[in-house]
Amino acid sequence: MPNKMLQFVEVERDMPAKRPAQQRRDDFLEIYGDYIDIKAKEQASRCSQCGVPFCQNHCPLQNNIPDWLKLTAEGRTQEAYRVSAATNNMPEICGRICPQDRLCEGSCVIEQSGHGTVTIGSVERYLSDTAWENDWVEPIAPRRERPHSVGIIGAGPAGLAAAEQLRWQGWQVTIYDRHDRAGGLLIYGIPNFKLDKEIVQRRTRRLEEGGIKFELGVNIGTDISFDKLREKHDAVLIATGVYKARDLTVPGGGAKGVSAALDFLTASNKRSLGDTITGETAENKNVVVIGGGDTAMDCVRTAVRQGAKSVTCLYRRDHANMPGSRRETANAIEEGVIFEWLASPKSVHDRKGLASSVRADRMRLGIKDKSGRQAPEAIEGADFDVPADMVIKALGYTPEDMAVLTEQLTTTRWGTVRVNPLTYETNLPGVYAAGDIVRGASLVVWAIREGRDAAEHMHGYLSEIERSAQLQAAE
Repeated sequence: MPNKMLQFVEVERDMPAKRPAQQRRDDFLEIYGDYIDIKAKEQASRCSQCGVPFCQNHCPLQNNIPDWLKLTAEGRTQEAYRVSAATNNMPEICGRICPQDRLCEGSCVIEQSGHGTVTIGSVERYLSDTAWENDWVEPIAPRRERPHSVGIIGAGPAGLAAAEQLRWQGWQVTIYDRHDRAGGLLIYGIPNFKLDKEIVQRRTRRLEEGGIKFELGVNIGTDISFDKLREKHDAVLIATGVYKARDLTVPGGGAKGVSAALDFLTASNKRSLGDTITGETAENKNVVVIGGGDTAMDCVRTAVRQGAKSVTCLYRRDHANMPGSRRETANAIEEGVIFEWLASPKSVHDRKGLASSVRADRMRLGIKDKSGRQAPEAIEGADFDVPADMVIKALGYTPEDMAVLTEQLTTTRWGTVRVNPLTYETNLPGVYAAGDIVRGASLVVWAIREGRDAAEHMHGYLSEIERSAQLQAAE
């Protein structure tokens, strides 16, 4: 019998079971279990089906969340999945790694009324995992093949989403990536305990089976010039992401033992994938991670699993102002990470060239800055030392120099690629850009959204080329 909706007054919010912290500290397996069918229906039935769906409005993909929650509650699981997948190329990935507490769930009406949000992300994950198990995920099968081709630079979420949308239209698509595996940060930047790599590889295999070609280990601008790429394809999408780490500009910041977050996470993920990596791990080390975003949380929790002696996170603002997911911060605290709020690195001390400690200023929040956040300021004479054999910089990412790709592109003062905000086309005809290389370091869900939007306009551009070719042939 289908569940009625608006059950939030009778049914409590209930997340899927989470493995005990002591158990999950020792492995890289995902920490949340799966809903069983009856539990997914029950939790979906808590949705209030409100007239203005704030959950949908605050989802970058504008997912039809109330619709697929209602279908789930009614036991129409396959239909629910189809509605979910209609606006999202990777619902099982977003269900796992989206910061729902800052997006859909954080905007849920019943959350605002004090009843606890609908567990939207967990239901989304349940739907897509069930779809894969039951072969409901449709293969990519264009109605007709079109002769014109697209070259996509970058196999991250923006590039993969755009590739799928274009391939459904029948265009010939090739994705180029400098790494040896497709997926970008989904493969190398996010730890297995949040996103098992087989889930990503399953998606990329589907794209390949659908006729999308992957050229991996290819660096555009070095192995193939950008001009040659444009000659080869009728349209190009730049979806390279942003990978340049912000530096730690304090005395001693270049000491051995200080590393960038992405280098640390990439090495860890490669080990999980079976690669032989010779770099150092956090085992038996005092680790200090500097930063307060989701990348910092990935680093502290990875260090715990690598067997660190201690793991400390320094963040210059307080807990309430951390940019990262509250859920991920809570998981890190459960796993034994020490948080030093209102603390900013002042210098890195070393012993014989090796990092040995971080001296940090104790901070306080002062007047609000341009963004409306209170600016942190150091308290004189309140500095302190934290033991540190390994220091990880998780201070965010900036774009690499796009001149390496081509000097013809127009960029912003932040180094991102400048595009027409309506079409995603750059100053070069037929060249588009999407994702972090346009927006700056952001969320996977935004990369998917922009990849889809760019693909829509590229489809229009390619269709015009096709029509022109047909008219010329008819003359």
